[in-house]
Amino acid sequence: MANPWSGEVALVVNGERRVLKLTLGALAELEAALEEDTLVALVARFEEGRFSARDVLALLVAGLRGGGWSGSAEDLVSAEIEGGLVGAARAAGQLLVRAFEVPGDADDGQV
Repeated sequence: MANPWSGEVALVVNGERRVLKLTLGALAELEAALEEDTLVALVARFEEGRFSARDVLALLVAGLRGGGWSGSAEDLVSAEIEGGLVGAARAAGQLLVRAFEVPGDADDGQV
């Protein structure tokens, strides 16, 4: 079971439920893969709806690796993801949100 308070997201890949998490190592790998100067820029792309399929794939691979998966982007390209492109994009967005969300921040009324 995925624990959102620790940044985890669940995704069914090839019929198997996987837990994804953006660890520090996974985030560093993600920056390099997307050739982005900062993670803030990547988050902004998602918030503005300017993300690509490559962004989604890179996020999912990083999250899967952070969750203990040893596969590659090539493995995920041919995989069946529950929910299709929308499910994949939703999981990628959740990974970003949960990686940078501090529990309780959304509810404390502070800006």
